[in-house]
Formats: sequence, structure tokens, C-alpha cells
Amino acid sequence: MFEFSWWWAWFALPLPLLFMLLPALPRSQGAALKVPALIPGSESAVNKPGRSRWLTLIAVISWTLLVCAAARPQWLGEPVSIPNEGRELMLAVDLSGSMKIDDMEVNGRQVNRLVMIKSVLHDFIERRVGDRLGLILFADTAYLQAPLTYDRQTVATLLDESVIGLVGEQTAIGDAIGLAVKRFKKREDSNKVVILLTDGQNTAGNITPEQAKELAIESGATVYTIGVGADKMLIRSFFGSRQVNPSQELDEDMLTDLAESTGGQYFRARNAQELNSIYETLDKLEPVEGEARKLRPRTALFFYPLSLALLLTVLPALLYCFKNIWYRVSGRTRAGGQA
Repeated sequence: MFEFSWWWAWFALPLPLLFMLLPALPRSQGAALKVPALIPGSESAVNKPGRSRWLTLIAVISWTLLVCAAARPQWLGEPVSIPNEGRELMLAVDLSGSMKIDDMEVNGRQVNRLVMIKSVLHDFIERRVGDRLGLILFADTAYLQAPLTYDRQTVATLLDESVIGLVGEQTAIGDAIGLAVKRFKKREDSNKVVILLTDGQNTAGNITPEQAKELAIESGATVYTIGVGADKMLIRSFFGSRQVNPSQELDEDMLTDLAESTGGQYFRARNAQELNSIYETLDKLEPVEGEARKLRPRTALFFYPLSLALLLTVLPALLYCFKNIWYRVSGRTRAGGQA
């Protein structure tokens, strides 16, 4: 279907006619400066009645085309149904001091826990096409780094820019859950999923994990918790090597209770492979399916009348310039032949 998006622009069409009907301004009684024609025959050519009518017709057509372009003509295609579905996930990432422990391996290189989380979580974010993602960073307290958005690239960039110790050295798990629940509060039709990644236990914050759990249950939010950290790590010293458990501070009972009480699940990520498999499991979360939206594709057509108006405006000027050049060249040729 053809239509004008700004149809009211057609009211400008009679403006030149109104300008012509205005009373003429009184002319000055002083002598006017008369400039003789510089090119033989140019003055008589401009004043020819036929030429004047053609220029007037071109001006009228050009003005009509400009008004038509200003009215924004467009073609509306047939309605297309677009399913309105997707997940809403709030990612909460631990930035406490213990995330510095180098007990993870990525591409054959020993790295700390945060680097491993970034490398795997980046792929998880890239796969969230059609989902809304948010990012919370927490340590001594929790901060909203990115609200729920479809801009996955921004969320990934903000995660890559996060550093350990940015918000302290302790672990405020309760604050992170509470902040995520608060961001979901105004979205009744959301599945309200929180994915919490931590390597320790709650040691700071204004809200305890128990209080955060009650808030999540009351709001209908589902919490998936992921405990990050290896079970075994070899430490070399002057007296030799010894094996330690770098994840002994991980409070798995609290994380399991927090997840299962809200309808979620607790996962254990001892390495990058396990964390990646956890994300593949989270990929299967049921999306929220809303009412399908109908959109009509629009094709702009304004450039057609605009281009034609530009062509009609420039073409007479170009012809006039070429004619003047022809007069000059032919005049010099005749003068050279007479000499």
C-alpha cells in the first residue's frame, strides 16, 4: 500500500502562488544600473516568451516534486507476524579477592577464576540472541553494571572491563541477589532468572542470603548458582610441592539451598569445560512467549521525486552554461577566420 508519512507537507504546495499574488513592492525612482549583455544573443534568448514558459513549467514541476519528497512517500508491505519471546537473565559475577586464585586453565594457559569466567561467559552472552541481559558486579556490595538490555555487545564489553577488587575484597552474595530481584520488580511478565557466579561464601553486605532467598521467592525469581573453583591445586615452595583445596571456603550448602528454594539449580564449575556445559544447560531455559506482534515493512520512496527535482533544477543551468561556452568558442573561431 502506498502512502505519505507526512501528508500535511502538501499544504506547502500553493506557497509560490500566494507569493505571486502579494502586492508588488514600490520601485525606487532613482536610475537603475543597466548591464549590457556580455554574450551576443543571450538577452534576447532569455526574454523569449517560449523560453519563459518552459522555465516556469520546470519550476512548477520541481516545486511539486520537492513537496512530494517532503511528504515522505513510502510503500507499506504486507503485515508480518513476529513472535515476541525471549529470556530475561540477570548475571551476577563475583569480583572478590579470592577470584585472583590461578587454579583455572584456558587454552592450555593457567589463569585466575575471573579470566576463565570471562572467556566462557562471553560465548554464553553471544548466544543470547533475542534475550535481555543485565550485569551485576559484587564484592563488598553489589553494583548494577548494565540494566536489562538487548545490547549483548555492551554487556560483554562491561564484563571484559571488570577487574578484581573494583568493588572491594569480600563477598556480598545477599546484596547481589537482592539487587537483581529489585531490577525485576516492575516486570510481571518476565521469567526473572538470576545466574550467580561466586567462589566463596557470604562475608559482607546489608542483606543475608536467607533474606535474599525470601525476596526471590516472594517476587517469583529463579536463581541459578554456580560455584567456581578447582578442588585440587599444586603449590610449589622452597620446601617442595603440596596439594591444597583452593575452594575450601566455597559455601556449597548455602548456594544449593538458595537455588533449589527458588526453583533453580546449583552447579559446580571446577574448570572451563564444566562451566561451558553448565551454560549449555542454562540455554534450555524456557523463554517467555508473549503475544505475537505484527509489523509492516516500510520502503522509503522520497529519493525518487527528490532526485528528479534536482535533475530538473540543474539541467537547465547546465544547458545554459554549455550554450554560453559554445557562443564563446564559436565567436573566437569566427574572429580568427576573419583575421
